[in-house]
Amino acid sequence: MIQPEKMRVYIGLGSNLNDPIAQIKTALAALDAIPETCSIRHSSLYRSAPLTLNATVMQPDYINAVAALDTRLEPMQLLAELQALEQHQGRTRSAQRWAARTLDLDLLLYADRQCKSEELTVPHPRLHERSFVLYPLFEIAPDLHVPGQGSVRVLAARCRIHDTLSCSLL
Repeated sequence: MIQPEKMRVYIGLGSNLNDPIAQIKTALAALDAIPETCSIRHSSLYRSAPLTLNATVMQPDYINAVAALDTRLEPMQLLAELQALEQHQGRTRSAQRWAARTLDLDLLLYADRQCKSEELTVPHPRLHERSFVLYPLFEIAPDLHVPGQGSVRVLAARCRIHDTLSCSLL
């Protein structure tokens, strides 16, 4: 039987509850244990202000990172593994968008594939406008091309000029 080709994927990690630095470090180690997948590298940790729909709801800052993986899993299989890791680390999903969370794992890019379904959109639909994704992605893959958006180098530079979020290297 022919094994599927390994694909380079990028995962965004974020946490702002229950010792966020430890949550991210635990998740980075757990990514390497996903079947048919191996970690290639990850960014430094970054601190960013939370996104919120309601300015009266206060949340702690997020700790963010991006990891590069090689995987033989198809996008939906990988998404299921990522959601299992979130749940294992205490993530509970609520109807509130951008709520505080122990762990958020986003499939940002799956090689150069583009897909859109109810469960998953790749590339991540807001990747190109979020400093907390672009800065760590630029750190590990500055020459990467985001399908439909352009190079990470250009996107990160544009984000630095127009950034209204605070995002800093820890």
